Amino acid sequence: MRKGIHPAYGPVVFRDRAANHAFLTRSTMTSEKTVEWEDGAVHPVVDVETSDVSHPFYTGTARVLDTAGRVERFERRYGKRGAV
Repeated sequence: MRKGIHPAYGPVVFRDRAANHAFLTRSTMTSEKTVEWEDGAVHPVVDVETSDVSHPFYTGTARVLDTAGRVERFERRYGKRGAV
């Protein structure tokens, strides 16, 4: 790798504020805020809106649309297909 063109890559804590969950990983992201991690070291912390802990797809709380009800409502409003 060429010297001087790559951003600093180091340990960063990502904190999911919705689920009150944090995890330590390596990243090029930086932050002015810091947090003391479980090992006693101080790392920059980046707050995120969603992570695998709070995202509806991963938690199984995704909203399921009632497609049958939507189709029936459409047919009532505009008539059934083939009913000319």
